[in-house]
This record gives sequence, C-alpha cells and structure tokens, in this order.
Amino acid sequence: MQAFRTETTLSQDGKLSIKGLPFRKGDKVEVIVLTQKSQQAKERYPLRGKPVVYHNPFDGVAEDDWEALK
Repeated sequence: MQAFRTETTLSQDGKLSIKGLPFRKGDKVEVIVLTQKSQQAKERYPLRGKPVVYHNPFDGVAEDDWEALK
C-alpha cells in the first residue's frame, strides 16, 4: 500500500480537487477526508474550570517514605 498526503482547501461550492497524485489511471485508491484544527494557540490552562475530586482526602500520603515512621 502506498500513501500520499497533501493539503488543500475546499472551493466555495464545496468541491474538492486534488492534482498531481502519484498513481496511474485505473488504480483503486481510498480517500479519507480529515478536517484540520485551526492554528489557534493551545489553551494555556487546560484544566481551568474542570471539577476537582478528592479521593480519601484525609488519608496519609507516602507514609512509607518517612524515615521517622520506620
């Protein structure tokens, strides 16, 4: 299987035209169309506004790592 990748923009009427494909006439090909995400900057704080959940908030943390408890 040979793969070929190119980028293009849809025309006003929604048609897609791809030129210069490295395949011969009569070759069967599979076409997959993916949208590209816009080039906006990544979100600076991706966890902002997400819920915070504490599992066992009063349990000890890393008790096995303390020398004094051994």
